[in-house]
Amino acid sequence: MAKGGMSVSEAGRKGGKSTSSKYGPSFYEKIGQKGGKIGGPKGGQTTKNKYGRGFYEEIGHKGGQKVRDLINKGKRSM
Repeated sequence: MAKGGMSVSEAGRKGGKSTSSKYGPSFYEKIGQKGGKIGGPKGGQTTKNKYGRGFYEEIGHKGGQKVRDLINKGKRSM
């Protein structure tokens, strides 16, 4: 555990509950619709056209390596 004594998932859950109680379910509907309009498939297609298919493979690999490193770091600290 980190200094705060709360895991990342616990912190995320706490923040989500706080946001939900503050703004209500319609807030999530609105931001979901905005996200779909702003990015969505069109945004992904633009990125694919600009950088190529290999771009996604590269960032996926980097992300997987980062997660692996973080897991190993956590195991070593225990």
